[in-house]
Order: sequence, then C-alpha cells, then structure tokens
Amino acid sequence: MASIRTIAFWAAALLFSSCSQQQVESEPEVYSFQVPANFPQPVFDTHNPMSHQGIELGRKLFYDVRLSANNKVSCASCHQPQLAFTDGMQLSKAGVSGTALLRHAPAIFNLAWVNNGLFWDGGSTNLESQVFGPLTAHDEMAQNLYELVDELNAVPAFVSAFQNAFQEPVSSQNVAKALAQFQRSLVSAGSKYDRYRLNQTGGALTSDELAGLMLVRQKCQGCHTGELFTDQGYHNNGIDADFSNTEHEGLYTGRYRISYDLADLGKFKTPSLRNVALTAPYMHDGRFTSLEDVLDHYSAAVKPSATLDARLPASGLNLSAQEKKQIILFLHTLTDLGFTQNPDHHKPQNF
Repeated sequence: MASIRTIAFWAAALLFSSCSQQQVESEPEVYSFQVPANFPQPVFDTHNPMSHQGIELGRKLFYDVRLSANNKVSCASCHQPQLAFTDGMQLSKAGVSGTALLRHAPAIFNLAWVNNGLFWDGGSTNLESQVFGPLTAHDEMAQNLYELVDELNAVPAFVSAFQNAFQEPVSSQNVAKALAQFQRSLVSAGSKYDRYRLNQTGGALTSDELAGLMLVRQKCQGCHTGELFTDQGYHNNGIDADFSNTEHEGLYTGRYRISYDLADLGKFKTPSLRNVALTAPYMHDGRFTSLEDVLDHYSAAVKPSATLDARLPASGLNLSAQEKKQIILFLHTLTDLGFTQNPDHHKPQNF
C-alpha cells in the first residue's frame, strides 16, 4: 500500500514539474526594441509589451484576409511593404464595399515614436485603438468582431499562436494588441541619409543631395523636423482655403473634426519624409501624383486662409527649378530599401 502511495506521489510530482516546465517554456519571449543611434527615444506608453510571439502573430494577422467580412481584404491590401506600407493609390477601392475611400492610405513605419494621435486627423490615440477603425469600417474591412473571433478559433494554428503570444484565448482585444506590436516593430532607419548621419560606408552625399538637405532644413523642417522628419503635429499647408464642407462627419475639416477648435480647421497630420519617394501620391487625399507636384504647390500655389501655418508664406516658398531638383534628389536619399525588402515585414509563408 505504501509503495502505491509513493508511486502516486512521485507521479504527481513529475506531472507538476512537467506542467511547470511547460508553462515556463511557453512564456512569451520579450522583444528588445532597438532604438537607431540617430533617433530619439520612443515616447509611447502602452500596456502591451512587445514579444517575438506577439509580433509574429501580428504579422500573420496583418496579411490574413479573414480579418475582413468577405475574406478578401487584409491590412496589406492598402499597406504594401514594398511601398513603405502604402498602396500607390490616390483613394483605395480595395475595401469590402468596393467604393473609393475618402482619404489616402498613410505609410506605416516608425510608429513607436507616434505620441500625438493617428489617422490624418489624430482620431485615434494609440495603435491598439486605431486597429478597430479599419477593421470595422463599412468601406474598409467591415468585420464583425464576434465573427472574427469565431473564424480565428477555427484555425488551430491561430489558437496556438494567441496562447503563445498572450497566454490567453483568441479575442478581438488581442487581435488589436498583436497588430499593434507588429506595426510598432516596423522601424525604418537604414537609408543613405542615415549612413551619412552616422558616417558609415555608402553614406556620402553628392553636392546636389547636400544642397537639397540644406534646403529641406531651411524650408521644410518647421514641420518635417528631426531624424523622424515629422513633428507628429497637424498643419494647414495651404492646399485648400475653404473648409465649410462638413459631409462625412466633418472629414474634410481636418483636425477640427476631433478637437472642435476653429484654429484646427484644415490641419492634417504631418507625414514623415522618410521613404517619401515610394509613397506617392501625396497629401491626405492623394491629390498630388509626384514630388514635383508637391514642390510646385509649396513654391507658388499655396492658398491663404485663417489657419494657414505661420511658417508657410502665403505667396509660397518661391523655389527655383534647381532648388526643386536638389530637394527631390535629397528626398530620394531617405529611401530605405533594407526596410521595404526585409522578409520579416512581408507575408509569412506556410501559415
């Protein structure tokens, strides 16, 4: 009898030890976020610590069409890595409804430094909440969150992936957390300009590129500031003068739609100039097809209004043809092909 109790004791101890060991081994592996040498420290504050498993799950979800109501649209439908996670379209029709969206798809990178709202008007305060906008919007992915959880639970690989990343079952909250982790991991800091700043091989700028850099610092860095080439702020850059159209819940009024401050009429979020040569067309509505069009606007087509940014002369910047050429040459040095071609950012295989 004693021997039976002894065997039972050691069997239970072995089982407990095995379970404990399994639990330890399944803990998510903490992701060590590497800040580029010439970048400031990130300022985001989140209750969503990054892990390798969470990022990888987010990547799989980013490319999975199950996130849409018709199982035909993924996040990557409008955010393609080779275009710095834009889509090359003025106003996408890739959504479930097939109708053109009212705003241009923004680039997705260096979002770990975003601390002043997301979307063109700052309508979302963090990546975790931002996810639910396109996920549930009628003209975008139009997904029912309860149905999404059911669909993901039907895939054993996803059930395991959520357990590995969060030690929790599939949930819409953890879908948002995983997608946010993946997007926060997308850091672009390997351009020719970065090699120049860090005095690395391959970083020598031509005389025209250097002249363009100086012009950008003089003419553009009031808004496109620092190593991130954005102040994360909202500005009226003179592409319109009339903001009386309040259709679509005030979508055309810019930041005013969120703040209800008249001083914010016509102000939209400053995009980064990094990878700008890849992210045409330009502006919140994609109205300019080329960098030449953008510089023509800033040079001589600025439209004055009460909220026009004070750093932008109402008569424009009056750029010469040579100055425009030099600015564009410099902007091309901000292209980071190591980022756009990184296989860790692309659609995962065999999932």
